[in-house]
Amino acid sequence: MIICAGESEQFDFAVPVGIGMTDVAINLTALCIENPPEFILFVGTAGSYGEKNIFDIIESCTATNIENSFFSGASYTPIEYMVTTSEDVSRETLINSSHYITTDETVSKYYLEKNIHLENMEYYAVLKVAKKFGIRARGIFIVTNYCDKNAHRDFIKNHKEAMKKLTEHMIQTQ
Repeated sequence: MIICAGESEQFDFAVPVGIGMTDVAINLTALCIENPPEFILFVGTAGSYGEKNIFDIIESCTATNIENSFFSGASYTPIEYMVTTSEDVSRETLINSSHYITTDETVSKYYLEKNIHLENMEYYAVLKVAKKFGIRARGIFIVTNYCDKNAHRDFIKNHKEAMKKLTEHMIQTQ
């Protein structure tokens, strides 16, 4: 099953499951209960913490759920902060998911130190649901912006071209 967030990120070949971790968790769980897939492929956009470039296409099997406040010691979590379907996490490009988009570029270095290169609001929930149901899963992302003060402006500016490039990539790799 190929899924996407939906709204501005819809593809003819993917089922939209919602924007953000909460909507994805609810909607993807319902889909998995109704008709469990053998495999889940999530496709979408991502922001870069600095080392991945605009329009790079990245595949990953690992997501984290770390809030920016963690790096200043202003928060902690009792939940599992990383979920993966990879047997070799050291070779993975980690994708961080949060309910918020990072606009403070000074935080990016802390993510990069943990080998976390991209930010996507949904991916952590996708992998958590897949893990709960014992379903293999993977994500394919295209970088639309850097995680800085221009994140939203650059996302809007690059979104249409990114969707086109990601669609072409999906068609070529099938």
